Amino acid sequence: MPSKKNKPDKSRYKKDGRLKSAFYHAELARLQVELVKMQESVRDKGLKVVVLFEGRDAAGKGGVIKRITESLNPRVCHVVALGKPTEREESQWYFQRYVPHLPAAGEIALFDRSWYNCAGVDQVMGFVTEEQVREFFLTCPEFERMLIRSGIILVKYWFSVSDAEQERRFKSRIDNPTKRWKLSPMDLKSRELWVDYSKAKDRMFDHTDIPQSPWLVVEADDKKKARLNCISHLLKSIPYEKLKPTPIKLPPRQDDGSYQRPPREHQTFVPQIY
Repeated sequence: MPSKKNKPDKSRYKKDGRLKSAFYHAELARLQVELVKMQESVRDKGLKVVVLFEGRDAAGKGGVIKRITESLNPRVCHVVALGKPTEREESQWYFQRYVPHLPAAGEIALFDRSWYNCAGVDQVMGFVTEEQVREFFLTCPEFERMLIRSGIILVKYWFSVSDAEQERRFKSRIDNPTKRWKLSPMDLKSRELWVDYSKAKDRMFDHTDIPQSPWLVVEADDKKKARLNCISHLLKSIPYEKLKPTPIKLPPRQDDGSYQRPPREHQTFVPQIY
């Protein structure tokens, strides 16, 4: 007879093993409160945090980044999502375009894709030569060790999604007008070159999964579980104290005195359609 410990928690899971919406939203809210506490501790201690989010297209990177940032101060936690490099940037040292986006003391930088573009899309699509890829694999571990020695906390997540789930998400994007912008020609090409991307990822792990900054794989076929698991792990990866907030007392409003508001007809208002 199975022990009670092995029985699924009916308050959390549906019959198919997925999380119940009520539990997911309650747990996400709890974790987001912890993220705010972590943010305040990072700012108070002057920590520098860099989190990389990598993985296949439609693996859920953007979703977890959104849930992390929606309760945080954008002046403390910012997202780095660089576009195609300019002609000038292509002539620079490869890591140069990423360095300006690294955090100062008391800041968190979330990279929605990062310098690992060289080992991923750039390698598969032929945007870089084999010589450049080899140079990247020689330089990248040293670059990351240098960041860590400078005091940066570096966390690297790889979002893993199955072939079938990626196809389902791509089709969902095609059918949803609010998500079609997420499906670029490059995404469609990545679908076609699934095996090449798999080989590139394996090669990347072989060269850059180092003790100082290991790759952390997030199983992402279930978006809700992936978000909670990733955020929970991130909180455990960053040393933070639960600071006691300073009491806030709302001051009385300044006396109106002789101030008179301009007439409404002198201003242009947004039509009240709703």
